[in-house]
Amino acid sequence: MKEYVLTNISRIIERESKTSTYKFALLRAVIDLIQDNSPFIVVEGDRVIFPTGLLVEKWLLYYYPIFDSSLSIPQIGGETELAFGKQLLEFTDKYKLRGGFSAFYNDLKTRGIPVDLEDDFKALASKIKDTVTKMPMRYIGRSLSKEYYSIFRVEKRSEASKRINIIDAEYLINRLGSFSIPREYYDAFRVFGSFIAGKDSILFKWAEFSVRMSSDNLSVSQVLNDVLRSPVTEREVNESKKIFNNYLQEQGNVYCVWTGRKLRKYDLDHLIPFSVWKNNDLWNLLPSDSITNSRKRDKIPSAALIESQKELIIQYWDILNQFQHERFRKEIGVTLLGDTNFDSWETTAITQLKSTCDYLISQRGFDQWDGRN
Repeated sequence: MKEYVLTNISRIIERESKTSTYKFALLRAVIDLIQDNSPFIVVEGDRVIFPTGLLVEKWLLYYYPIFDSSLSIPQIGGETELAFGKQLLEFTDKYKLRGGFSAFYNDLKTRGIPVDLEDDFKALASKIKDTVTKMPMRYIGRSLSKEYYSIFRVEKRSEASKRINIIDAEYLINRLGSFSIPREYYDAFRVFGSFIAGKDSILFKWAEFSVRMSSDNLSVSQVLNDVLRSPVTEREVNESKKIFNNYLQEQGNVYCVWTGRKLRKYDLDHLIPFSVWKNNDLWNLLPSDSITNSRKRDKIPSAALIESQKELIIQYWDILNQFQHERFRKEIGVTLLGDTNFDSWETTAITQLKSTCDYLISQRGFDQWDGRN
């Protein structure tokens, strides 16, 4: 198995746009189909082919309980609804009088969709197929090659001709075409898919173990909620703001850490974004102009950019060290210096900062920022 495939998968998950849950649902569905060892999966040369209907079935089972829930669980950014959201909501409402989610699943697998709901179901399934093939399948992988359908490919195959009298899972398999992925991605999902999707992750196994030890008095969601709780939950910039405000009053201006532009007003930028690394250490909070800070957002500064701005970064670190020596020394020592003697810390800290950022970009797949884009 080629290492770059796992790196690409990490980049897709971490780096590519997340305006909706479509990407996650597509990857989860493909992994589930592979982990199920579906007999409908066919290997042809360097591609592996799946019935699109099986994927549509997975999406129905993922999104049905979300739309049927009493909770409001956001699935897309902004004001736009999911492309099939209205149809799915109407469908789940109609099934409430027929037994809800479990009844729908049993109908889909065995009895068939009730005759009076067949047209609704066909239209919903078709809409989901159009959504998944024209949106996440098209865009996944764009951060890697800039090409559409660079990993997923919709196969142009004729639909099965046999007559289907019952509208069920078999209808989905035979009437909604097929798609394919490269063999190397299939192999990666086959081996590591359960870890990528989370079913065999350490956190999930931890939660399941705790539930068993509680004699089922707890739920997995309750345990995960506490296990995942972080001691750092929000941006805390007050101390850094106080230090740089004092400096601003003394000097009359500060300089943007990324552009060197002279500023009379400034934002505090997390060098390594808070969303990536929940770190409010003093060394990680430096002045930036608001426009530059907005452009950087959740991107990771490149090693080249850090190198070009290292004199200003070190200058700001020196200021923080003067105002809050003990705190600054402890924080930068733990995160950047290690066992290095603090008397000669600047070069080591810059080198480790570049190494950390390079790791986040090259291995974790976060967007690189070079100070311009």
